[in-house]
Amino acid sequence: MTAINFAYTIETEKSIEEAITALEIHLKDEQFGVLWTFDIKEKLEEKGFQLEEEFKVLEVCNPQEAERVLKEDKIVGYFLPCKIVVYKEKGKTKIGLPRPSALISMIDNQNLKELALDIEQRLIACLDKSV
Repeated sequence: MTAINFAYTIETEKSIEEAITALEIHLKDEQFGVLWTFDIKEKLEEKGFQLEEEFKVLEVCNPQEAERVLKEDKIVGYFLPCKIVVYKEKGKTKIGLPRPSALISMIDNQNLKELALDIEQRLIACLDKSV
């Protein structure tokens, strides 16, 4: 059995804001919407804690795909919505996501694994186009 790479991460020369704007455009092309953006650095600062560099989490969803996977098995709702992170690390902007195929591998359902792989490939394409 081979280990599944849990995450997909790329680097871009864009700022966090530019990367998120590009992501939103490409996600829309795949019928994914950004439900909300969680600014972890800002939230930690509100609570008196510090994070040196920006770290944002985008919660994204394609309603048609969400319906498909939830009809297949409600436990998949634990993985929804999909997350994409955009953050700074050592001055570089990175964009990444947990691979849906890695998450779904914990469930013994071949149909769900195929759906997750399709969603993963579409999300990765959105990230790749956003650099």
